[in-house]
Amino acid sequence: MTITIYHNPDCGTSRNTLAMIRQSGEEPDIIEYLKTPPSRERLQALITAMSMKVRDLLREKGTPYAELGLADPKWTDEQLIDVMQAHPILINRPIVETPKGTKLCRPSEAVLDILPNPDIGPFTKEDGEVVIDSERRRLV
Repeated sequence: MTITIYHNPDCGTSRNTLAMIRQSGEEPDIIEYLKTPPSRERLQALITAMSMKVRDLLREKGTPYAELGLADPKWTDEQLIDVMQAHPILINRPIVETPKGTKLCRPSEAVLDILPNPDIGPFTKEDGEVVIDSERRRLV
């Protein structure tokens, strides 16, 4: 079974998502998308698989979003994909693909919805937020 994560190791949400995947017993294919951005076709396929609008995949924080004027509705989906290709930091993360689906995992615990084995046991995020307690109750 193949699980793929489009990962940014500098992002806490991405690191937490990766940790939950590993705790589920899987070692995913890790694509550091800032170093190896998805092709235009792959990016479009991910957006389609997630049933989301192109604009909904844009990341604003810590990116050239404002500087490029991307809030302006004049931008077409094709143009936005071009901009994400030129500036991969604009692609929100982490995106995870599993046999159960493809999802933008923000918050990180959203990955539990598509893991083949979502019973990962107790899990606490890097910041101390408990996702699953010692009694295996999902808290967030």
